[in-house]
Amino acid sequence: MKPNDPKDDLHRYLKGAREAVVWKLDGLSEYDVRRPLTPTGTNLLGLVKHLASVEFEYFGPTFGRPHGEDLPWFADGAEPNADMWAPADESREEVLGLYRRAWAHADATIEALPLDAMGKVAWWGDGDVTLQRIMLHMTTETHRHAGHADIVRELIDGRTGLREDNGNMAGGDAAWYREYWDRLEASAKEAQAQATATT
Repeated sequence: MKPNDPKDDLHRYLKGAREAVVWKLDGLSEYDVRRPLTPTGTNLLGLVKHLASVEFEYFGPTFGRPHGEDLPWFADGAEPNADMWAPADESREEVLGLYRRAWAHADATIEALPLDAMGKVAWWGDGDVTLQRIMLHMTTETHRHAGHADIVRELIDGRTGLREDNGNMAGGDAAWYREYWDRLEASAKEAQAQATATT
């Protein structure tokens, strides 16, 4: 890696975010990777499917580099949010395979083009973009969804961290976090009581 090379830096951060998202599925049952854990249905396998789909599009047609994948959830008339979940007959391996193929296609585009290469994102209206902008956009989007995956995984089994070898969390054991949670809950209730008393 070249020191302070903008393209290498962007690519490294994108790769790190991809790996973080996929790691969040490790060790979970089919139910747990698919179950919705927010009122809007956020689920781990859906996040992976969505990210695979948008990587194909941003690094494919945007730069005139067809990916050849069938993405029926993007077709006219597809049900809303069809890219945000996987039906029971769509396996985890299929979704992860799709994501890894998206990585390979995106990485080939990134390797082949300079940062100032021009493309067009059809769904952005005035969609003229550079590869640099798309790399920044996709890195940001992947990190955003990695944050969603962090929270969803913690809700499933309490497992946290940036990577398997990096918990990236201050604090201690489960007892420490229980006490910490109780303290935050008590503080929130106290703040609400104070706000109510002054209105």
